[in-house]
Amino acid sequence: MIKKISDKDKKDWDNFITNDEKIPNKDFDLEAQKDFLEGAKIAYETIITDFSDSDNKLIASKPLLGKKIYDQFKEALLERENKGYFAEITFIGIKTAVIKTHKKIEDRFEVTVDFVSEIITCIKDKDKKIISGDSEKIKTVYDTWVFSKDIKSSNPNWLLIDTIT
Repeated sequence: MIKKISDKDKKDWDNFITNDEKIPNKDFDLEAQKDFLEGAKIAYETIITDFSDSDNKLIASKPLLGKKIYDQFKEALLERENKGYFAEITFIGIKTAVIKTHKKIEDRFEVTVDFVSEIITCIKDKDKKIISGDSEKIKTVYDTWVFSKDIKSSNPNWLLIDTIT
């Protein structure tokens, strides 16, 4: 199946590859970038909804998280659970996902992605009283996430290893 690449994507890619610091590995071509971003968008939605659902557990997203991030998320969920709070989320969608940087560090690749998404989210207490957020208002969220993949691993998954605020 051949996909037509838009002029905008070509221009974005040309701007992206002009900085050698951003892309030292020429194997990360336009198709690889597009494939990566599709997977990153799926991972983003999976992780956001898993972290923000009402069960206070990381089930669906666990295989997508590096140890440091998993431990941080788990600690935040435990704190929320200990307070008797739970989250409600409606994931509206991703407005944009743009690769900010791409680099090879020893035996792994790291890709930093800027996401802009829309969600409806709030935190409620055990009596279902809203503690924070709004159960009806769409909020625009700006996230920068760093994904990593071990070059030598046969596992095709990229792991979320950092979030930058």
